[in-house]
Amino acid sequence: MARLLPLLFLALISIQAFAQSEKADKSSKSTFTFPDPVVTKHSITLEGERINYTATAGHLLMLDAKGEEKARIFYIAYTRDGVKNPADRPITFSFNGGPGSSSVWLHMGALGPRRVVMTDEGLAPAPPYQVVDNEYSWLNVTDLVFIDPVETGLSRPAGDTDKKEFTGYEEDLRSVGDFIHRYVTRNARWNSPKYLAGESYGTTRAAGLSGYLQDRHGMMLNGLVLISAVMNFQTLYFTSGNDLPYALFLPAFAATAYHHGKIDKQRYPDFKQFLQSAEDFAIGEYNSMLMKGDMLTDSEKELLAGRISDFTGLRPEFVHDHHYRINTPLFSKELLRDEGFTVGRFDGSVKGIDKKAGGDTYDFDPSYHLSVYGPYTMAINDHLKRVLNYPNDDMVYEILTGNVHPWNYGPAQNRFLDNSETLRKSIHKNPYLKVLICNGYYDLATPYFATEYTLNHMFLNEKYRNNIQMTYYKGGHMMYTLEPELKQFTEDVRSFYRAR
Repeated sequence: MARLLPLLFLALISIQAFAQSEKADKSSKSTFTFPDPVVTKHSITLEGERINYTATAGHLLMLDAKGEEKARIFYIAYTRDGVKNPADRPITFSFNGGPGSSSVWLHMGALGPRRVVMTDEGLAPAPPYQVVDNEYSWLNVTDLVFIDPVETGLSRPAGDTDKKEFTGYEEDLRSVGDFIHRYVTRNARWNSPKYLAGESYGTTRAAGLSGYLQDRHGMMLNGLVLISAVMNFQTLYFTSGNDLPYALFLPAFAATAYHHGKIDKQRYPDFKQFLQSAEDFAIGEYNSMLMKGDMLTDSEKELLAGRISDFTGLRPEFVHDHHYRINTPLFSKELLRDEGFTVGRFDGSVKGIDKKAGGDTYDFDPSYHLSVYGPYTMAINDHLKRVLNYPNDDMVYEILTGNVHPWNYGPAQNRFLDNSETLRKSIHKNPYLKVLICNGYYDLATPYFATEYTLNHMFLNEKYRNNIQMTYYKGGHMMYTLEPELKQFTEDVRSFYRAR
């Protein structure tokens, strides 16, 4: 079953990308010339302080146990100048998800020293796009290393190495974990406070790496920043026989409906109180009624359709016709159908327009295509060439690729991957490990209530429960596309680092 799991950060990948994956597999076996790492000097002002830093862009050669070339993993590192003692300067390894995503989103949207300028609604402006110094960068609290997993960005297998050695849950943990170990060793950062920052499937990777780095390399982490998190895939996968996601997605549907004016605000004038009511209904009455299946009486069915309608803005008849089980494609297509719009999966506040009003799903995810795809693709390619002077003329920087598929879920075959137990063990073994989880209310890909459910079922010892902190934003999967939310997000992250 796990091999059928949908991409977290690739809502609608084209058939062409899959058709070309075999061709990409053959061509990626290094016929390219990999330039030497390029080092440049820069400065930025953050919170009134001028920071001089060094940027390094290049590939780290990864070797197998026999010392033969295995992969060339591309990274971009930003390190503050003038720091003599590694213990005084944290280092954070950052990546996005997919599987199949490069690190561009966190790099050029939130953490790095440069960021894309979006509209006030978090949408793409008209091209050409603008990139500015990022006053919200994390560089004043930590050095940053952005990692592109193999087959994403400019990272590729080396020699005759098969991409299957990297394209799976355990394979990915080994390759990224071994990269971190090699980088830390080569750059004398063993005594630095060490953090991981991941988004979407990148949070799955980060949770897994907390165990891999600890158990394989003896590397104890200080913290994880998980943005739009998922560890238990059962909470996300709408499939016959798995009713869990229907209840766990409902609060995110409710938040989105509230944003678009589909909720009676005289009845529910306060957003937070409304969400609390939606959560109480989801985990209580709704969950218990889902358990009954066809044993629901006619009166219970009528009550349930009405209650779901109250919280989602969908017509009771529509809810009834779908057996009281609404998934993200249905909700995204139906919520604003009468107005001629769809809503986004990554961000339910974003609206799109389909060819026709009919159907059960949108033509495209507006929160991807109308928001981040164009500006971020421009930003990283321009940044590499003009700011970092990286001489990449032959290879395509793979923003978001299907070349990593099929993805191997290893021991989770025929069941749902859940690595929250890995994180629990990591904290029990290292009680100093702290976790910040950042959630967008309008995220219809990895909803916040599903993350809460996962945490509540980790059975972390009560003495360690304060090791995990949750924050919430009026945004989506990439809440940082909205500048007010980016500002709050950055303040929360800086406080997290400074509290160590």
